[in-house]
Amino acid sequence: MPSSVPTFAELLDGCQRSAVHLELRDAYAPTERFEAWQRGERVDWADRASWWDGYLQKTADTVARGVAIRRARIVSEPVSEYIRWEHEMTRELVEAGEDVRWLPRRRTTDLGLPGNDFWLFDDRLVRVHHFDGDGAVVEDEFTEDPVLIKHLSAAFEAVWERAVPHVLYSV
Repeated sequence: MPSSVPTFAELLDGCQRSAVHLELRDAYAPTERFEAWQRGERVDWADRASWWDGYLQKTADTVARGVAIRRARIVSEPVSEYIRWEHEMTRELVEAGEDVRWLPRRRTTDLGLPGNDFWLFDDRLVRVHHFDGDGAVVEDEFTEDPVLIKHLSAAFEAVWERAVPHVLYSV
């Protein structure tokens, strides 16, 4: 039986104006790419074919259609090793057309932040990520609840306004 849960590509395909992503964790479940980086392997940015993938192409195609994709990351400082890796790898997101900003956690105390990472598509649909203690996604929750959407949109915009553009944030 086919799943009724939309893929991320389908969510981006359905976007007309904006997709925003708020990340709140200092580490996520390790990936092969992160573990390779920990071993000292680095991306050869000059060899685009070695790092450009379907996700980045979908992002680039979505941005080319006029959809703004923004990502804000709240991070503890000094940053974790995982965040150092994410910061380095953010180059690929930026090259695909995402606008990425970073906000030190110490500057968020007065903000009403949600407890979970989320994507918000066109201010109409939210995909909330639920993680286990090790940073692996346990499940994604989808909602079109207008009250929750208003809260999450306001939280994202408050973070975005304070956050530092990727090119200006160093780890």
